[in-house]
Amino acid sequence: MEKIVNLTQHPATPEQIAQGVVDLDSEDRAECARLLTFDELPTAEDLWIAADQLVELVKCSPVSEPGCRVMIGGAPFFMESLATALRREGYCPVYAFSRRESVEQVQADGSVRKMAVFRHLGFVVGI
Repeated sequence: MEKIVNLTQHPATPEQIAQGVVDLDSEDRAECARLLTFDELPTAEDLWIAADQLVELVKCSPVSEPGCRVMIGGAPFFMESLATALRREGYCPVYAFSRRESVEQVQADGSVRKMAVFRHLGFVVGI
């Protein structure tokens, strides 16, 4: 099974893990979340700097291997820069594909709570 490094702010789901997704260690995950978060309006330079730092995080991670797939996600305005930076270093960016399912739970008082559950179905290779 091909390894897919999780470069998102969220831990991999059991379905994703079953398809080869591996999480970064806790220290790298914290750095990844920091680099994926933009609290101020970023410039193009800010986006490229963060993308390059995330690629270095992948390159140095013990869970990574050259040319592996990397699951990315985050602010849509950042994904193009991140995908480009990953491809430039030989990695294959992929996006998780999931289906939203509506689930109803009957509560103790008889009321019904409706919630959305996202079911991971596979990956879309970035172009």
